[in-house]
Amino acid sequence: MDLLNTLVDKGLRRELPTREEALAVLATSDDDLLDVVAAAGKVRRHWFGRRVKLNYLVNLKSGLCPEDCSYCSQRLGSKADILKYTWLKPDEASQAAAAGLAGGAKRVCLVASGRGPTDRDVDRVSQTIKAIKEQNEDVEVCACLGLLSDGQAERLREAGADAYNHNLNTSEGTYGDITTTHTYADRVDTVQKAHAAGLSACSGLIAGMGETDEDLVDVVFSLRELDPDSVPVNFLIPFEGTPLAKEWNLTPQRCLRILAMVRFVCPDVEVRIAGGREVHLRSVQPLALHLANSIFLGDYLTSEGQAGKADLEMIADAGFEVEGAGEVTLPEHRAAAAGGGCGSHAEAGCGSHESAGCGSHEGGGVCGTAAVATAAEPRTDLVAVRRRGAGTDLAPNA
Repeated sequence: MDLLNTLVDKGLRRELPTREEALAVLATSDDDLLDVVAAAGKVRRHWFGRRVKLNYLVNLKSGLCPEDCSYCSQRLGSKADILKYTWLKPDEASQAAAAGLAGGAKRVCLVASGRGPTDRDVDRVSQTIKAIKEQNEDVEVCACLGLLSDGQAERLREAGADAYNHNLNTSEGTYGDITTTHTYADRVDTVQKAHAAGLSACSGLIAGMGETDEDLVDVVFSLRELDPDSVPVNFLIPFEGTPLAKEWNLTPQRCLRILAMVRFVCPDVEVRIAGGREVHLRSVQPLALHLANSIFLGDYLTSEGQAGKADLEMIADAGFEVEGAGEVTLPEHRAAAAGGGCGSHAEAGCGSHESAGCGSHEGGGVCGTAAVATAAEPRTDLVAVRRRGAGTDLAPNA
């Protein structure tokens, strides 16, 4: 297929595909799906070999968010039956992180619900970062606390944070359809603040909210322009009790095409499969490892994930290997830059509340003007609310 040969050549040169080429990937047929995966896999292996980076989420503060993001189970007015608790103490968060690190994670993502941190919150998270790094000197720590005010990114960096996550989620043109309490520009500003402070910027998207192919390409091209080091790709978890609870548009095949498109547009960036992989990729999760070089280990923010042991077995059975603590994730030309970017920009991350599985969405094509052609069969049996780990007395899944 000439399209795929062209995209492989561009990916190996870090050359941006055209919008038409990106759209064509999303429009490929199921008959061509394995060819698409193989082509994007060549680009993935060129820049990242067969390594899979493991990341572990710690939900520092769950629920009761004043923002109205339609996809999120922690949103204002959410009726989702999730865990709700206030800030974990630094030693509690450090203990939670230890479980993921013992399972092979090299990055801990500290996430807190809310519009953004107060200065006191930044102090609290700074103490948590120090507590984690005292026990694990080489661990990467990514903070995800919402919208940042001036100077807060610098303070997190001084405390030892390595990265900051804040997702764009969807295209600028449709952003107002999913959130009214802040703007797309607010999100861009926070990613830029993190980058300017010397933090590795992490910003991604949520697929499955009823968006069009054009919306998906728009947000991925915007991410490349924004130049994060990490791009988390979340697949909507349609929580009951949220506005997008009826939004079941994704099939495993569409998820693979989305991941392939992201890899072609952001060839040398850490592409992470984030929330929703178990719900939507299901038995084809191992194929997705040929496209993404990073996953979350175990549970997400408010939903349960695949067992940590099963994650490790999946990686090994698919012929991949867990990236070691001493290995550098990004290619040399990106790692040498302060923050780096996808293709000529981007990487993926720990979800700003939404990425790591607290998302929720509803039907009706909220994010776009046209719904996906073939609606997926709802798999509500696969949406499991997290009842273990951080904020509970039960052992975490790691």
